[in-house]
Amino acid sequence: MITHVKFVSIPTSDQDRALAFWTEKVGFTLMSDQPFDDSQRWIELAVGNSPTRFVLFTPEGQAERIGSFFNGALACDDVEATHRQLSARGVEFVTPPTKQHWGSFAIFRDPDGNQFVLSQR
Repeated sequence: MITHVKFVSIPTSDQDRALAFWTEKVGFTLMSDQPFDDSQRWIELAVGNSPTRFVLFTPEGQAERIGSFFNGALACDDVEATHRQLSARGVEFVTPPTKQHWGSFAIFRDPDGNQFVLSQR
């Protein structure tokens, strides 16, 4: 039986820049940083207390995916508070906290232009 998503891969053009963004600005925790091949490392980040990990990696031949949107949403308890916290750390939001009939959300961008929906539980 499937229990959870093990990891999602975030395409990046600069692994060091992406690592700094996700750890220093967003607050994820580095779990693994090891060589993958001659040009990339396998960088795995913990997302809070979730068993799901983010992997900062771009598979060979997939450079066109860099800067594409992330097809999913990141959950938080309070979109407005998280928006304030991340904005203060320099995270760029393309959509400020917005309330809809189904809930609240905001959208931020990483250094490669990938966009992430932040959604209130």
